[in-house]
Amino acid sequence: MKKQFAVIGLGRFGGSICRTLSDQGAEVLAIDVDEDRVNEFTSIATHAVIADSTDETVLKSLGLRNFDHVIVAIGDNIQASILSTLILKELGVKKVTAKAQNDYHEKVLRKIGADQVIHPERDMGARIAHNITSSSVLDYLELSDKHSILEVVAGRKMDGRSIIDLDVRANYGVNIVAIKQSGHINVSPRADEIVNKGDILIIIGADSDIDRFKKQMLENE
Repeated sequence: MKKQFAVIGLGRFGGSICRTLSDQGAEVLAIDVDEDRVNEFTSIATHAVIADSTDETVLKSLGLRNFDHVIVAIGDNIQASILSTLILKELGVKKVTAKAQNDYHEKVLRKIGADQVIHPERDMGARIAHNITSSSVLDYLELSDKHSILEVVAGRKMDGRSIIDLDVRANYGVNIVAIKQSGHINVSPRADEIVNKGDILIIIGADSDIDRFKKQMLENE
């Protein structure tokens, strides 16, 4: 069976999620209080309905407790976001992901049971900042408040050295989980794998360790 998703809030963020899930062949219920937005998604989502997600009776009638994953992507109305998330968890929805406007909003969402909280603007800002401060950093993804994944280009300090020789785990507390070489990706590379200048390394670790690794291994390349 296809997984069933519901997206509440069809602004730029929620709309993008809805389109992507639909393109991937998932069953998607699109929900918004704005009729024009809902009409926009009638030909995109499996179903699109005008509904107030802060009304428990409405959410019950839509059968949301049977959905695999509900995304609360409500924009500026923090109260509606919190109430919707609370009702969904009380209804027994398996997984609720909610968009947060700020750190306080995130704390409240977590306290009322949101399974995942995301900050699209903040996270994208962090990715851009990492990319523009170092020409060696290709991409950045925050895993939690303290851990991230980094995609970096190996420079001259790593050129011709094996993973065991670099020993980044012992020296910096980070792990190389994959290497992209000549268009091929090597997941869980062996300790004797040689790193060449220009290879793309996927690094995972605590933010403080990643910063130390970047300063000592990537700067001044």
